Formats: sequence, structure tokens, C-alpha cells
Amino acid sequence: MIGRPETHPVKKIIGFSDDMITALEKWRAKQKPSPNLSEAIRQLVEIGLTVKTTGKRNPTQKARAKELAGGAIDKLTDAKAAPADQASRKRRLLKGPEEFREARANRLKPVRR
Repeated sequence: MIGRPETHPVKKIIGFSDDMITALEKWRAKQKPSPNLSEAIRQLVEIGLTVKTTGKRNPTQKARAKELAGGAIDKLTDAKAAPADQASRKRRLLKGPEEFREARANRLKPVRR
């Protein structure tokens, strides 16, 4: 039996939450002509793959994360230690272990001269 050639021969089974399906259906309804579910998913994946990411974090998010980490550290601080020692320990914890600092992808590498 000869049928039409498959346009998408690779098949994958993926799961979606009810919220994702609802959002997908709303997106589909806005499209003219309205694609079927499989085509809508393909279109959204293509759109997602064309978006360029910078890998940089929002400065507000970064500041908030540092604030939350600082608050957590303050709760665990040794009350018997001198204030200068407490501040030094907190700074070291917020910066992270020295041996891992260069491995962090979100930090600029120092310029070596």
C-alpha cells in the first residue's frame, strides 16, 4: 500500500500538565489558521529554539538571591564570634569556595596579564 510520505518520521511521547495544555489550547485558538495540537507544539518548540539567551541573570534577581542567602547565613551565625569575624565569614560564604569561583559560568573570568 502506498501512502503519503511522513513529514515528521520521528515520534516522541511527552507529558504535559493540565496548565500547559490549557495555555497551549489558548495559544492555538489565537493562530489563524488554527494548527492541530501536534503542529502547535512543533511551532512553539521552533520558536523556543530560535530565542537567543545571554546566560546573564537579571540584576534584581541576583540582588534578591544574595539578600535571601545573607538572611539565612545571619540566622546560623555564631553569636559568640566577634562582629568582624561574623562579617568575614558571611562574605566568604556568599562568595563561595575559592576553588570553585573560576568554575562558575555566570562570572566573568579575571584578566591575566
